[in-house]
Amino acid sequence: MSAMADETVSIDKIDREILSILQTDGRIAWQTLGDRVHLSPNAVAERVRRLTRTGVIKGFRAEINQAALGRTLEAVIDARMPHTQGFDDAVMKRDDVLWAAHVTGESDVTLAVACNGTAGLDALLKWLQREGATETHTDVVLSKIR
Repeated sequence: MSAMADETVSIDKIDREILSILQTDGRIAWQTLGDRVHLSPNAVAERVRRLTRTGVIKGFRAEINQAALGRTLEAVIDARMPHTQGFDDAVMKRDDVLWAAHVTGESDVTLAVACNGTAGLDALLKWLQREGATETHTDVVLSKIR
């Protein structure tokens, strides 16, 4: 059973270290992970299972090399979307949207995108307008820190 949104799960220093390692290498072997945090493979596996069961770890995902798929331009788009009904479902169907969030401030939504060059970005911005965006602000990603 995972923790409810209003519950806080208590973790220790070793759990924090395990989480840090898993964020950069989710496929690490139990033996290697155990060696790095000075636990046996069984002990570290049990900690990861507990962190997953309590909802601290939501899942494991593959990190995709967007450029290998032809998506050589990454950007962050802030959009004003006065009417967002149906937008969540529509945006989830797009392969070029890495993540999207409803936000506070001048924008209503923020999207991280990976497009096939400027033509792909232009097509995505036109799609946003058709979905009801009245205003957008786009920042192109030059390099990533993490």
